Amino acid sequence: MNPTLTSADAVQALSALPRADFVARLGDIFEHSPWIAERAWAARPFADIDALHAAMVAAVEAAGEDEQLGLICAHPELAGKEAAAGTLTVASTGEQRGAGLDQCSADEIQRLRRLNAAYRERFGFPFVIAVKGLSRYQIMDAVEARLGNDRATEFRTCLAQIARIGRFRLDALLGPKG
Repeated sequence: MNPTLTSADAVQALSALPRADFVARLGDIFEHSPWIAERAWAARPFADIDALHAAMVAAVEAAGEDEQLGLICAHPELAGKEAAAGTLTVASTGEQRGAGLDQCSADEIQRLRRLNAAYRERFGFPFVIAVKGLSRYQIMDAVEARLGNDRATEFRTCLAQIARIGRFRLDALLGPKG
């Protein structure tokens, strides 16, 4: 968006966009899941970022379990093969770098990969956490702690974390500028 626009101006401008343009602009807010922006578009106009985010979260909540699982599985493992190959999305790269995951020692990488593998084995989907504001140590501790949950709890927790990630991304894109 235009850097001189306020958050309210930016949301108002998004609300006025045709569906295809809206989806093109917001399709990556939820990792590799443009269907969320497409469904949220119907709730326009949005009064503010809160309303836009709520519409996007409502689209996730209204989706079937298979689509929700697909959304969870669209997220890369933290410091996983996508990070090693350099194939993370721009947003994921920045988020993981911000948490220091690109600074892991060889031992820390091995620990995180073991935890990721144990988590995927137990639940059938990748561990998802909004890493903003967390250190790599807090993230690894969170994986260990969440391994004790049941699958239904983890499924809901991942969706809640994805909603947080979406909000952080919206704020980065549209947050207060003026």
